[in-house]
Amino acid sequence: MSTTQSERLRELLEPLVASQGLDLEEIAVDSVGRKRVLRVVVDSEDGADLDRVADVSRALSAKLDETDAMGEGEYTLEVGTPGAERLLTEHRHYARALGRLAKFQLADGAELVARIVQVDDEGLDLEVPGVKGRRPTTRRLGFPDVVRARVQVEFNRKDKKEEEA
Repeated sequence: MSTTQSERLRELLEPLVASQGLDLEEIAVDSVGRKRVLRVVVDSEDGADLDRVADVSRALSAKLDETDAMGEGEYTLEVGTPGAERLLTEHRHYARALGRLAKFQLADGAELVARIVQVDDEGLDLEVPGVKGRRPTTRRLGFPDVVRARVQVEFNRKDKKEEEA
């Protein structure tokens, strides 16, 4: 059974990322001209600040230097966190997006923008914003009903601390 370079890198790097208290969300190896770029995306329940990203970057760099996982030739290591409009692909992504507005593409072809208010093993409870002054409604989505989901940027979003005050 052959494995791709990304799979081999994931097996090598995931335990190291986990030891830093982070989740390895994504690995991608891209060619940029003659150089290669290894992009690693990490996250955690409480987010990954710049110091944590720098620490894990140093640890990954040292691990890669002591192995031949990237083969011969130069490469650039880029370690970062998911963007503001991250895709939701794992159960933990949905749980981390509690209270956030997300855009859903549904299996029936419909599109829905709603706030995630609850996540369990079967699906999501959502608050669908009201239109033209109407009150928000609730909706339940099972995970099999969701084809794609992405967090939406909200410029006027109230912080949890503001809501509790």
